Amino acid sequence: MTIRAALLACWTALVLAAIPAYAQGGCDGRLIDDAGVLHAPICVPKDPARIVVLDPTFSLGMGLELGLPIVGAPLKLMSDRILRDEAVRHGVVDLGSYFEPNIERLVALKPDLIIGVSMADSAYPLLSQLAPTLLISAGDWKTFLSQLAKATGREHRAGDLLAAYEARVAKLKPLIPDQRVSVVRITSWDFQVNLDGPNTYGPFLVLHDVGVRRTDYETAQGDATLKRPDWEELANLQGDVLLYIVGGANNSDTNGRHEEVTGNPLWQMLPAVKAGRVYRVDAGTWMEFNGTTSAHRVLDDIERLIIAKP
Repeated sequence: MTIRAALLACWTALVLAAIPAYAQGGCDGRLIDDAGVLHAPICVPKDPARIVVLDPTFSLGMGLELGLPIVGAPLKLMSDRILRDEAVRHGVVDLGSYFEPNIERLVALKPDLIIGVSMADSAYPLLSQLAPTLLISAGDWKTFLSQLAKATGREHRAGDLLAAYEARVAKLKPLIPDQRVSVVRITSWDFQVNLDGPNTYGPFLVLHDVGVRRTDYETAQGDATLKRPDWEELANLQGDVLLYIVGGANNSDTNGRHEEVTGNPLWQMLPAVKAGRVYRVDAGTWMEFNGTTSAHRVLDDIERLIIAKP
């Protein structure tokens, strides 16, 4: 069920008259009119005290990194246990699944700001009746962090976080060996290869930033961001090192799919597998990437699996 469907299912049970609407007139907070923000211009509180976020990745992770007062988020089924535990320590109320949030809990939290990614756009007309709703459409995680910081008055904190990341990247970049690295995700139903390119997803942008070379097959052409190879097309993963992701939002780590793949002769024929340079990386870090904390964990993997094992 989508966020919109969940909202519509619960909306009739709510007493909307008891929920004060935020001011629609002049803005006495921050007027956000950036290109990467949906429905701009939007007036958000200058110092929000009760923020609800709609996704357990960018909005939750970066919000906590920036020190935002987050009171609610969808924590159910998260594979990034580190972030989930941090949210619980901060007293964040679990709103359930990202796809089917508990609307009664959201309303009861009385947020003065709602933050999410563009996937929640269909619910904007309803959410925006509860509180100013900031939906950021930037795909680049660093741009998302900067826009979130600007909207909440945390630019200095974001600058410090990004500077620390860039300093570590600069330190590691000269140490990257002259070799190619392949990365694939194993799901219960297919294989997924996130491509190296300007619009790539968070952890793969970290690989790009630090100078890790992917194969030609794994390099984006145009606006492409993802390939779904079949069994035979796996042969294109010719990297000297192979990193693979299994589990997370799917049950491929428990339903036998993982063992099916790694035991298949087509997998075992890959150069990195034959050379013993195939490594499983954490699904929570790589598939629920959520900010500079995740970026540093990816850099940890690069140091451990690529730099330390040339």
